[in-house]
Amino acid sequence: MNTYEHTHSAPPLLRRPDWPVVIGLAVVALVRPLFSITGLSDSLGRPATPLILTAAIFVVWVGAGVLSRVREPLPTLVAAGLAYALGTLVLSGVLSPLLDGELAGPLARPQSIVPLFAVNAAWGALCGVCAVGLRRARTRGC
Repeated sequence: MNTYEHTHSAPPLLRRPDWPVVIGLAVVALVRPLFSITGLSDSLGRPATPLILTAAIFVVWVGAGVLSRVREPLPTLVAAGLAYALGTLVLSGVLSPLLDGELAGPLARPQSIVPLFAVNAAWGALCGVCAVGLRRARTRGC
């Protein structure tokens, strides 16, 4: 088996994510809960601010999957979704008691933790599928 066959024999979701990109994209996405936790979303206007931030994050994530040298966009973006969910969990657990004086968010409602991870993995998968599609279209068009 040559190197290409060995590295591309696993199903796409089981291939190795690009961890520096995963962490970077998760950090970028943490802007959205930070806006919410700090009240910036309320002061700048709801629902427009969260929607604009979500759209911007989507563009950055898909753009990273298309334009960067990420080996495998789909598993990388699914992992970014999971890393973002973990970051949100930690961020809300640390900041909500400091800012509100009581625990809020997923840790205060443990039944929401699994859906948090599932929804964000699905979000990463959607971004990954879009990135793979755009990457393929880009290579065919050249």
